[in-house]
Amino acid sequence: MSNHAATVFERLLWKNGDHPPLGGVPFSELRGTPIRDALRLFASRLVGADSNADEAALRSNAGAAFLLDGVERIQREMAEASGELAAAAATLSRQPAEWDEATRRATWSLFFPEGAALEANRTVETNRLREHRRVTIESVAPDPISDPITEMVFTSNVLITVPAGENDLDAVSPEELRERIRATMGETQLYYYDHPIHIGVPPANNEAIYGLRGLDEAVAFEKDRADLPSDARATVILSLSVTHEGLHRSAREYLHGELVRSGPFDNLQVYLFTELECRQIVKNVLQPFLGADAVAGILNVFGVDGEYGRHYTFLKAIAAIWSVFVDRDVKGTFKIDLDQVFPQAELVAETGKSAFEHFRQPLWGARALDDQGTPVDLGMIAGALVNEKDIHRGLFTPDVPLPDEIPAGEATVFYNKLPMALSTEAEMMTRYDTDPNGQDTALQRYHVTGGTNGILVRHLRAHRPFTPGFIGRAEDQAFLLSVLYRGDPPYLRYLHAPGLIMRHDKEAFAGESIRAARAGRFVGDLARTFYFTTYARALPWGVDRTKTQIDPFTGCFVSRRPATIIYLRLALHLAELAANDGTEKEAMDLLNIAERKLAPLFSAGENWLQDRYNAETLAWNHFYDALERAEGTDRAAEYARAATAAGDIVSGCRIG
Repeated sequence: MSNHAATVFERLLWKNGDHPPLGGVPFSELRGTPIRDALRLFASRLVGADSNADEAALRSNAGAAFLLDGVERIQREMAEASGELAAAAATLSRQPAEWDEATRRATWSLFFPEGAALEANRTVETNRLREHRRVTIESVAPDPISDPITEMVFTSNVLITVPAGENDLDAVSPEELRERIRATMGETQLYYYDHPIHIGVPPANNEAIYGLRGLDEAVAFEKDRADLPSDARATVILSLSVTHEGLHRSAREYLHGELVRSGPFDNLQVYLFTELECRQIVKNVLQPFLGADAVAGILNVFGVDGEYGRHYTFLKAIAAIWSVFVDRDVKGTFKIDLDQVFPQAELVAETGKSAFEHFRQPLWGARALDDQGTPVDLGMIAGALVNEKDIHRGLFTPDVPLPDEIPAGEATVFYNKLPMALSTEAEMMTRYDTDPNGQDTALQRYHVTGGTNGILVRHLRAHRPFTPGFIGRAEDQAFLLSVLYRGDPPYLRYLHAPGLIMRHDKEAFAGESIRAARAGRFVGDLARTFYFTTYARALPWGVDRTKTQIDPFTGCFVSRRPATIIYLRLALHLAELAANDGTEKEAMDLLNIAERKLAPLFSAGENWLQDRYNAETLAWNHFYDALERAEGTDRAAEYARAATAAGDIVSGCRIG
């Protein structure tokens, strides 16, 4: 490790005379337990100090071994940053002990340049980003949505995990189901979701029930407002994903029972898809229109098991299946998260439109020119969120406000809340008045949320976007990356829909699930830096062209030094926990989760993600090619059989 690097890490992590570490916890003083000793050894290697730790003994724990392996990975990346290291070291050597603006600029310029670029003048940067997102309308949509209830399918993902405790099993029946779930509770968790539904939670805390009730009420409002038939129902497609292998069979039975008991949802027609039904669609509906070598590839990508990316793409692709084999009137799809509801009264009062009236607009599907004059298709649509606790302040209250101050600790090397908040203000909170006016000019979006976004089937089939199945965080933002500059323009983009705002209620009813998933969410955020960086490098148009579009928020996870960011964030976070006797076990649990999820990524080699992206691109091309063939005039008999098979599968997925 160079002297410059040692200077930077000494200020960041180590106790240096009268200069406390910028991270807040002196790693030099961590000792007495395995995780504290491992953190001290990790930091000592970076600063060139002696830790007096028994490395061989520490490495007997897989988590500690993974942490210590990070030293070499950081050293390799630092060796390529000599000029920036020298500048940062010189600045840090001159600064006082306090964590001030100059110190932050020095560390952020090295580790988090996307944030450093925003700090000088947030107002200027907000306006600059908004101008960068501005598009000029060339032509409006040729066939816009006119009746959302009949022309759209609404989708959402349901995430199920084991009960939070044995006592929660008492609420599960019949006994055979309860015992199957009990047997699963001892399994190793495979997937970590933000706030999955714990089996056995009261209906009031069940996100699936909550979200469907909210959507049911929203559709009832639309029917009354537009004087629609009383029997009109919106189509809702749910994907069911589980955290443990043993839950595959049990989760469907459990959720089906909970939804039936909590219904009826008189204004919705709900369908629930598991991995089993996805496989049936491929084998019984698509296979007649596929080559022999295409089926296995599609089975790998079309489904709901696994990381967020896989079921996210399913919830888009199922709309194409629906429009070809189930209901030819379907033109588009819109995804919501089930902890979100449409606040219809506030929408009408503040925007003059109900939720579904925001879908009936000529710009969704319009052709435009971006700020560089490049043609783009606004075939996707993106809304925004307002937190339940803030809605009294108005719909256009950012769900992620700009921070008043930057904390110490982990934020010394990475603080995505700043670009996230600035992007929220610049993109999501923009209203169409003078410029952009929503007629001749509008905004395109890159920063979107997992819910409140949609795509027209015509553009889905033409551009064929997907989120790779390995993406476990920010799957919504990864979706567009797959086709960011694929082929010739026009390129697919999101239309910003001001006023298409959903109320985010997760803190109001899912607090326990959020707290239980805290460690997995943090590790997922670390993996996001690895995946987005490696993914951007794999894209044919390269990192620089990608970051030009997706900075500052989405792009801040595409890092020049991903291993360094991942390990420093992990170590700083662990140090805060390990320094406190009450949270030391939490720190060790977190480190073990990090080792299980992150170690395979670093040891997988350089080309696996490139190969995976290429394979998934090919598979989705086969998928959409099959739909084209199914509609061919020479395949009428095969199409009829496939449509019948699709109808049978869909009927089996129907709830109620």
